[in-house]
Amino acid sequence: MNKPIEFLLICTLILFSCKQEKDLPKEENIKNQKGFPFHLPDKKPNRAMSAAMERIYTDYPSPRPEKNELFSQFKYTKLEGFDYNDHDGTISRRDPSKTIFHNGKYYVWYTHRETPVPPVGIPNAHKSNDTIPSSDWDLADIYYATSEDGFTWEEQGVAIPRPPAPNVGHRSVTTTDILEWKGKYYLYYQAFSVASGKNGGDDCPVAVSYADSPDGPWTPTNQIVIPNGAEGEWDMNSIHDPYPLIHNGKIYIYYKSDFGERPDLVRMQGLAIADNPLGPFTKHPLNPLITSGHETSLFPFKKGVAALVYKDGPEHNTVQYAEDWVNFEIASITELMPYAAAPHVPDAFTNTKDGRGITWGLAHFINVTNDWDKFSSKLVRFDCDLSQDVHDPEMKQHRVNHAPDVYYRQGLSEKQKEARSKKSSE
Repeated sequence: MNKPIEFLLICTLILFSCKQEKDLPKEENIKNQKGFPFHLPDKKPNRAMSAAMERIYTDYPSPRPEKNELFSQFKYTKLEGFDYNDHDGTISRRDPSKTIFHNGKYYVWYTHRETPVPPVGIPNAHKSNDTIPSSDWDLADIYYATSEDGFTWEEQGVAIPRPPAPNVGHRSVTTTDILEWKGKYYLYYQAFSVASGKNGGDDCPVAVSYADSPDGPWTPTNQIVIPNGAEGEWDMNSIHDPYPLIHNGKIYIYYKSDFGERPDLVRMQGLAIADNPLGPFTKHPLNPLITSGHETSLFPFKKGVAALVYKDGPEHNTVQYAEDWVNFEIASITELMPYAAAPHVPDAFTNTKDGRGITWGLAHFINVTNDWDKFSSKLVRFDCDLSQDVHDPEMKQHRVNHAPDVYYRQGLSEKQKEARSKKSSE
């Protein structure tokens, strides 16, 4: 080897080794440092710390949850104005869209099933037909409602009916979300042509309808706007929960899909981007972008986008944030998050560079009677403080006590009780 080059390599190795030693806290310094300050510093202190203490300064916006704008508890309120036929399973409302405010009223769209009988369940999908639903979202249409205050709603009727066969969605149209773009309105939704369960899962792509007013009339394109992935890809079977936002002058649609098959499926979230609401949409090459969450629920926040990540996966019950709208990190960990959260996002479509956050929205409760023979869902309101403009101390509490009934409802199944009783008697 050339001697000058050999000398340079040796010097480089020595410098690298010295840097590593410098970066590592010396054992004697750790032993001799004073105890951690009594008042938790807002900024990372210049001292050796455990991995856990390092993490609260490097991984979260604030070391104290109550000072973290992306931490909140959630509170729930029953909605007025909807009839569920005494929750006998024949009427169900679920999967609300984001709400928008137009001409002095809030608007929301949602999955509405009204069938002669309750769903038979996906395991019994072979028993479903043109009047018997397999699932809670089978044989559904998209309805809408309006409200002056967000608490009392008036159902206006169907917005997107099931189209006639063989158009995509002729079996069921569900799980919609709204986009406002250049004076027009677009509803994206899951479009089923086969009853859920008959093909082994929830095989559906995304379709879209458009209108000049939130009140319609809506014109369906009767085309697939975001197709399933290619054979062997993570989203080959479904594109669920299309959720549009505007960023950098483009339409960003976040969506959910499933790895694998029941009972081992894993849900994650991806992104598709377009210059035109009717496509073509290009899926992001880094998909999936969020490794958990049962539904998509996002909102612009500061320069980036935040996501409510509830249920399913290793990072559930978290609020996550991506300044670049792609690479998400956990911003907070919370509890009792809304199921199918559909927040009110005033700047969802403003192409904002300073998202203000959210304080309320709609969600749903499923199987509200806990009777699988009368399965139905209902819409509910949630409130929170994930906003730059609000500071609600009650929402920022991180010691929340729940009534005993909340815990007892998570009790052992009969099978679990039998197994534990048998084991204790041995």
